[in-house]
Amino acid sequence: MLLRLRLRPISMSMSSSLTLFHLPFQSLSLQRQTQIKLKPFLQFTPTPLSISSSSFSTSVAQVPLRSSNSIDVDDHHLSCAMPNTKPLRVAVLVSGGVDSSVALRLLHAAGHSCTAFYLKIWFQDDFENFWSECPWEEDLKYAKAVCNQVDVPLEVVHLTDEYWKNVVSYIIEEYRCGRTPNPDVLCNTRIKFGAFMDAISSMKFDYVASGHYAKIIHSSTDQMDNPSVLELSKDMVKDQTYFLSHLSQAQLKRLIFPLGYISKEEVRKLAIRFDLPNKDRKDSQGICFLGKIKFSEFVGRHIGEREGVILEAETGDFLGKHRGFWFYTIGQRQGLRLPGGPWYVVEKDIKNNVVFVSRNYFSFDKRRRIFRVGSIKWLSGLPPNQLCQLQCKTWPWILQLQFRNGTWSRW
Repeated sequence: MLLRLRLRPISMSMSSSLTLFHLPFQSLSLQRQTQIKLKPFLQFTPTPLSISSSSFSTSVAQVPLRSSNSIDVDDHHLSCAMPNTKPLRVAVLVSGGVDSSVALRLLHAAGHSCTAFYLKIWFQDDFENFWSECPWEEDLKYAKAVCNQVDVPLEVVHLTDEYWKNVVSYIIEEYRCGRTPNPDVLCNTRIKFGAFMDAISSMKFDYVASGHYAKIIHSSTDQMDNPSVLELSKDMVKDQTYFLSHLSQAQLKRLIFPLGYISKEEVRKLAIRFDLPNKDRKDSQGICFLGKIKFSEFVGRHIGEREGVILEAETGDFLGKHRGFWFYTIGQRQGLRLPGGPWYVVEKDIKNNVVFVSRNYFSFDKRRRIFRVGSIKWLSGLPPNQLCQLQCKTWPWILQLQFRNGTWSRW
């Protein structure tokens, strides 16, 4: 189904509670889901799955246990960690970064029984000579150190095959077709909250948690049939609801995001209060699980290179050559290496391997108030049957939309 949207920018300061979902405009074809078939995980043996700290490799640094249980956390910081419920059994995804580490500590401070899980997904065997050590080794050391502070068990889950089949292979095919998919949307849907949830399904956890900047509003116990609602984080800059926009209700109902009401600045302050081993660690800016590999290297290794031409969109003049249209995406500015710019990619001829660019990307005649999107994902399961006002995040603006009787218009 294709919908026609008419847009009007609104203030960034508008309350985030109105936002129900984000439309993944750069990944419109992500709805072609493939069935996930999981292989047994060697580290979880025998069946049924069991938790044991002895499953760690001896290469993981052992950090002396330091108790931090006496640190008080105010109710505001615990508001998304379900502090007023009975103690829950929570599986917490940790990456070795500050966000997931603070999320773990907040859940621990709320009195829940936590088990940490590190997802080891390294599919780039042919890149191993680029590094002096394993690219995930440092992350795992930090994750172990954070868990040791409060005696939380940590398990390592290998999902390499699942990640390759359900994320990487799909990304490669999309680039071959000239589209620009979003790996993080796929990774969250099919791996972190897909294959991983399937892997621990027999372990009887009440919830799965992560360090995402988003809020989930769950229904009360006497209204469990009502849908869970995904809302914007307090931190509009770090908000990650876009990357969670394809989660199903079955997935949302099992999730907790402890950082939903906390800004990045507050997270950093909490990391210092908790004296986390990674409190000064920089945030990761890479694509989900690609580690230190540049995305252009990843694309080049798996698709290759084929020389083509770069033409000016308005005149058809020859401007230069490129290594293949799959290295470019619509709206791209960086990496064109053309004089007299700035130049922007405005079109790609897939059949003839031609990239069209323009210096007038923001000119008046190119302004758009209407565009089409497909493969809409309604987090409630069904489209609204009455008037519904929504927000759409398209950087640097938040646009406000109105949906009525199957059509969209500005509001």
